[in-house]
Amino acid sequence: MRYLGNKESLTETIKDVIVSKCNINRDTVFFDAFCGMGSVANAFKGECELVVNDSLSCATTFTTGRIVASSCSFSDLEFDPFSFLNNSKDTVYGFFYKNYSPGGSNRMYFTPQNAARIDFFRETIETWKSNNLINENEYRYLLACLLESVSAVSNTAGVYGAFLKEWDARALKEIVFIDIDDGTTCVNGVSAYSDRIEEIIADIDCDILYLDPPYTQNQYGTQYHLLETLILNDKPSELSKVTGSRKTAPMRSDWSRVYKSHILLDRVIALTKAEHVFLSYNNAGDMSKEYIEAVFKRYGVEGTYECVKVPYKKYENWKSDNHDMHFEYLFYIKKKPTSEVVYESPLNYIGSKAKVVNDIRASLISNFDTFVDLFGGGMNVGANIACEKIVYNDINHIVKDLIESFRKYDTYEYIVYVKKFIEKHRLEKGNKETYLEARAYYNSLPIEKRDIRMLFAIILYSFQQQIRFNGKLEYNNPAGIRWFNDCILAKLISFSRILKDREVTFESVDFSEIESCVPFNKKTLVYLDPPYMLTTGSYNDGKRGFKGWDTSLEKELFNFIDGLSERNIPCILSYVYEHKGETNTNLKQWVEKNGYNCVPLGDVVGISGKPRKEMLILNYEILQETKIHNKEEHAKISSNRRVFRFVAAACYP
Repeated sequence: MRYLGNKESLTETIKDVIVSKCNINRDTVFFDAFCGMGSVANAFKGECELVVNDSLSCATTFTTGRIVASSCSFSDLEFDPFSFLNNSKDTVYGFFYKNYSPGGSNRMYFTPQNAARIDFFRETIETWKSNNLINENEYRYLLACLLESVSAVSNTAGVYGAFLKEWDARALKEIVFIDIDDGTTCVNGVSAYSDRIEEIIADIDCDILYLDPPYTQNQYGTQYHLLETLILNDKPSELSKVTGSRKTAPMRSDWSRVYKSHILLDRVIALTKAEHVFLSYNNAGDMSKEYIEAVFKRYGVEGTYECVKVPYKKYENWKSDNHDMHFEYLFYIKKKPTSEVVYESPLNYIGSKAKVVNDIRASLISNFDTFVDLFGGGMNVGANIACEKIVYNDINHIVKDLIESFRKYDTYEYIVYVKKFIEKHRLEKGNKETYLEARAYYNSLPIEKRDIRMLFAIILYSFQQQIRFNGKLEYNNPAGIRWFNDCILAKLISFSRILKDREVTFESVDFSEIESCVPFNKKTLVYLDPPYMLTTGSYNDGKRGFKGWDTSLEKELFNFIDGLSERNIPCILSYVYEHKGETNTNLKQWVEKNGYNCVPLGDVVGISGKPRKEMLILNYEILQETKIHNKEEHAKISSNRRVFRFVAAACYP
């Protein structure tokens, strides 16, 4: 069967890799999500249960038909359908004869005789099914054979977007009804869907997910409209005057659109129930190897990511100038539990907690419905907390607007806007001149005209992608050597998706005023990650148009937390207690006085690349066992014995 992206020649290699990673038995469920002509799914039919899907009905029909072929007996039909169809010389001057042959049109997909035979085959199979002479599996098997037979005599270059203007020798042959049975029996059944994978992935129970999406902007619905019409047998009344194509809009796939495919890959891998995920992709595809790797590593158990490179010969004729080597990549991960996935902010924010999110999650109480990220920053913590409601707050309203924009705007439109801005202003890695011109353009606009997505684009090309302003709220970070790479693209897509999937509200007030926006109760968990007294960033020096951070504010923060404790409202404070040999003695005394629990985060590497000693300060006991990183570090902070116990899953008093 001629089909774009057919894996027939690579199936053995793909199967070997899959078998090496997975323990496959009769109870294993293998999901071929873009089955096409079913080469990979068919290779596993003798070993496990199969689920197949494709947005085109002709693809799922062919795949299912070849999988169940050997189990079909045609006992109710009481004769061999292949002998009957091939021995009969009957013709029907039906839909294919009238629309896809010179018999009734100017289209040369088939000779008039072969088109009339195709109509006869299709009508006969449908009659047998309507009269209950064949069952569903036998019906799909015969339709799959019909597709194979049609492909063998079509007057095309392999796809059906257009026909050849001269008769190919293949097309002049008399059509034969071909049997596709390979003799291997399906051991444990097959379920078939014809849907968009992104709409059903969360509902499919499977152990192994195999993805083989389109690689380029080639729309399969356009290229295989004729086969779709043959299988659906719906005889559409509106056809393209030139190609005879049915309406292709319903068949268009976002997997064949740049950036849409990026967004969908993230969604599908995030939502699948599969333990093992494989992806076939081409090195010339719309998604880069770097992007796919970033997505896979986000959702994969650490150390399980692998990319196997399989060279293959791409079709070229004597006129071809492109002799570059092409590769078929096979990506793999063992998927981690959803609760362990970390979504990283696309903002490279000072003080980011992206690397210690799991430590923070391990220190949470078990019973809360609202999480308040009080000094939200890049929102690496708030975005990774699963609860009914998340409140993001940052006194810097521009930072708040940046984070909120990832939820507010359609992700595809966001990416396109940023890419167009980058192209218009010729932003590129290390180009100081164009960067300063773009920055000046942004700053020249009235504040109400400064689109937040424009600022995001400029930030990506600035020094260490930092967020800093002058007293007039003009962006003033110097040029850098970074750019909008595929790692940031992956972060933007996954981060935007998780914000859209959760109930998040955004505020921009001083921490002491937050309850004027969000009243607290005992099921509110407050997380505080303020500026640190021992470090200085562009957000806490008091010179950037926003209030800085000093000892008086630190004392106000301590009093704020004490007030929460008196009201039995749980909270967590992330803070630096030692940096460059200097210790925050005020912090130490405050912790000792109140007997707060402490969980060290060890040496956290900041954006400057220098480590800082951070800790979590809890006004409650942790009731699940928590691994202590360094007991000596605990001793520096507090002598309270509760600090050293693996206690805590405590109930808050």
